[in-house]
Amino acid sequence: MVEVAEKKWYVIRAVTGQEVKIKDYILTEVTRVGLDKQIEDMIVPTEKVVQIRKGKKVSKEKTYFPGYIMMKADISGEILHVIKSISNVLGFLGETKGGEPIPLRQSEVNRMLGKVDELAISGEQINIPFTVGEIVKVIDGPFNGFTGSIDVVNEEKRKLEVMVKIFGRKTPLELSYMQVEKL
Repeated sequence: MVEVAEKKWYVIRAVTGQEVKIKDYILTEVTRVGLDKQIEDMIVPTEKVVQIRKGKKVSKEKTYFPGYIMMKADISGEILHVIKSISNVLGFLGETKGGEPIPLRQSEVNRMLGKVDELAISGEQINIPFTVGEIVKVIDGPFNGFTGSIDVVNEEKRKLEVMVKIFGRKTPLELSYMQVEKL
């Protein structure tokens, strides 16, 4: 039986925007060659970001470290060459010319994994597309069609306080982000 060395965390540099695809290629290729026992874990840290486009919530996965794939593996033997030969893999972070990649320190791994866990727990973060003083049009509810200016943006409740003129008097309305659109 071959003795397996301790698995450490390494960072693979990849073409930005292709991280998930490249991760899948690496796992497929390593399995095909029969070296999949050497890789314990491989992640592309992402966070969920919610944006509001045309009055609709759009949830999107955003890569937290663009161009990097984290891998916990034993890189002895052929596996290094297999990974480097995959298209769009630029190499390993911290490797010297002709040398072996340098593994991440445990403190870096904890911080990285802590950040990934924190992003998974926090769930969706919404980008606040509105600012105080901005003019918006109400597109939903009993005041549909009215326009007004934003007085308060409440990020926690995801609500806006909009001053609307009703019968010549300014009246504050509490509306959700989904009930208004920018003019």
